[in-house]
Amino acid sequence: MASSSPQRPAVPKTKPGAHGPVGDTVLWQALGDREHLQGVDDYVAAGGYEQLKRALTMQGSELIDEIKASNIRGRGGAGFPTGLKMSFIPQDNPKPKYVVCNADESEPCTFKDRELIERLPHMLVEGCLIAAKTIGSNHAFIYIRGEYYEPALVLMEAVEQARAKGLVGENIAGSGWDCEVIVHRGAGAYICGEETALLSSLNGYRGQPTVKPPFPAVSGLYESPTLVNNVETLATLPRILGMGGAAYAAKGIERTGAGTRMMSLSGHVNRPGNYEMEIGKPMRVLVEELGGGMLGNRKLKAIIPGGSSTPILTADQLDTLLDYDSIVAAGSMFGSGSVIVIDEETCMAQLALRVAEFYRHESCGKCTPCREGTKWTVDVLTRIVGCEARPDDINLVYSIGERIIGNCLCPLGDSMAMAVNSYIDAFRSDFDRYLEPGFVPPASSSLNDIASRTVAAASVAKPGVTWMGTGLSRKSFTPLASGAVASTAGAAGDEEA
Repeated sequence: MASSSPQRPAVPKTKPGAHGPVGDTVLWQALGDREHLQGVDDYVAAGGYEQLKRALTMQGSELIDEIKASNIRGRGGAGFPTGLKMSFIPQDNPKPKYVVCNADESEPCTFKDRELIERLPHMLVEGCLIAAKTIGSNHAFIYIRGEYYEPALVLMEAVEQARAKGLVGENIAGSGWDCEVIVHRGAGAYICGEETALLSSLNGYRGQPTVKPPFPAVSGLYESPTLVNNVETLATLPRILGMGGAAYAAKGIERTGAGTRMMSLSGHVNRPGNYEMEIGKPMRVLVEELGGGMLGNRKLKAIIPGGSSTPILTADQLDTLLDYDSIVAAGSMFGSGSVIVIDEETCMAQLALRVAEFYRHESCGKCTPCREGTKWTVDVLTRIVGCEARPDDINLVYSIGERIIGNCLCPLGDSMAMAVNSYIDAFRSDFDRYLEPGFVPPASSSLNDIASRTVAAASVAKPGVTWMGTGLSRKSFTPLASGAVASTAGAAGDEEA
């Protein structure tokens, strides 16, 4: 049911980069002074869906040219040029074409897509529709992470509000063009962030990656041409059309991917949160100016610039520019736009074990290098951190990583290996000291202790089930008026359920 005032409470507001050293915002600018635009009437009043209506009057080739002119690259991690990716969808293929939005945001310490969904759900819906019109599709799927229970409710309500306004479904805005938008919840598998595994799951099979080619543009969902893009990428499309591709390209660094990007800042900083910055600003601006500097005035030890799957950078690389080419030149990747700040008291051997354990747990097991390699890495790192290491165990970990990289079906195994090996390269002494006789490891050397401290720091009784301290929980969300979603929300009951 359409509504001008949202039925759910506002999500906690983070601090987007605004002006000065970070440039003007593009996505957050749509909010103005509001906490969110969850209601369709509020979004329309702010100019929402105007660019969809404009897109309805344009040819797909015109839309692709405008998006190419913006020089936007995918915001999900791979960083492939968006307009070029759209142009790969074959228009002479008689099969139906599909748009799939990858909202399976599961990269550790990455939380930008969640906030975009909760605060600007209609911008994502509009972006999906524009992408569908661009490639000649009549169906857009939003595959959202299974654990994103509340964001899924917000998004499903937004779709129904748009449908009530004639902006989703049949004869959109009287144009004669039909397009359905379906929100599909995943089952909680990190591997489904990889596009072929996501499509396998959406097709009803086990979420596991497949060999490419064929690429999704040729044979994706239902073995038909499919465009797969990230939440932030698609949500930016209405803004690009509104300001013009050339104007968007004028932001950031033209040669390496223009525009702004949402940066998820976490770790040992005073003000963690999501910050929108022009691409190409120094990492120091994000950490020290927007993030408020190091927590407890401790010294910076290292930075992970693109989520846990990317190689680590050292403190002397803090002035690295936040753009695709500069971060690669520094020895890492832009990845998911998640910057993790690490202080001087962090043991890199223990961090390596935590990271390796995550990827071991999330490996789908389809290919041997990843399935076995992640387990071996965890086993050997456990011996090291437990002060039971053999003399050559550190070199063994590194060797296992070298044998994983480049030999897996998807980047999951490579991600673990590149991250862990980069810790050894940059902070070998943190590993070597565990081999010294009489070394007393930090109190957090026990994996269980690390886990318990992580949960305690998050102020939750169980990780991942409630937002303590914000007044928000599954209980606090008003169910939809009718249908299965309402009964699901009502059945959630206890916050800890």
